[in-house]
Amino acid sequence: MGHELTQNDIKKMEDEIEYRIAVVRKEALEDVKEARAHGDLSENFEYKAAKQYKNRNESRIRYLQRVIKNATIISDHSAEDEAGVNNTVELEYEDDGETEEIKLVTTIRGDSLEGYISIESPLGKAVLGHKVGDCVLVEVNPQMSYWVTIKSIKNTDDSGDRIQSY
Repeated sequence: MGHELTQNDIKKMEDEIEYRIAVVRKEALEDVKEARAHGDLSENFEYKAAKQYKNRNESRIRYLQRVIKNATIISDHSAEDEAGVNNTVELEYEDDGETEEIKLVTTIRGDSLEGYISIESPLGKAVLGHKVGDCVLVEVNPQMSYWVTIKSIKNTDDSGDRIQSY
C-alpha cells in the first residue's frame, strides 16, 4: 500500500535521494577503498564500518525510491475553512474537556510526540475535511471511540518538517 504524499513530500525525498547519490555514495565508496587499502580485512574495523555505512545509504536510497514509486499524490491545499494536510488544528476532547493542538501531516512525516498526526491515522482521518465547530467521532477500533470538537484551524506550511527516518 502506498503512502498518500504531497508534491512537496516527494520533492523533499527526491532531494535526499539526489544528495545521497551525488555526495554520500561517493564518500562512502572512498571510505571503503581507503579502509580496504589498510591491509588485513578480517580484523579491519574501519572496513566493516565503511561497508555498513555504504549499505545503509544504498538501502535508504532504495527505500525512498520505493515510497515515491508507490505514493498517491494528494493536494495539500484544503478549502480555507477545512482541516487539511499541514493545517494545525486545535481540538477539544469531549470526555475530559482537554484541548490539544495537532498538525495534520502525511504518513511520511507523522510523529505523534511532536503533535504531528498522520492523515491516515484514526484521528487524522476523522478530522480531515471538517470545519471549526464540527464535533467528530474518532473510531480507534470497534470497541474504542471518542468525540472531539474542532476549535480552530490554522494554515501552516511544512517547510520545517523533517521526513521520518526509518
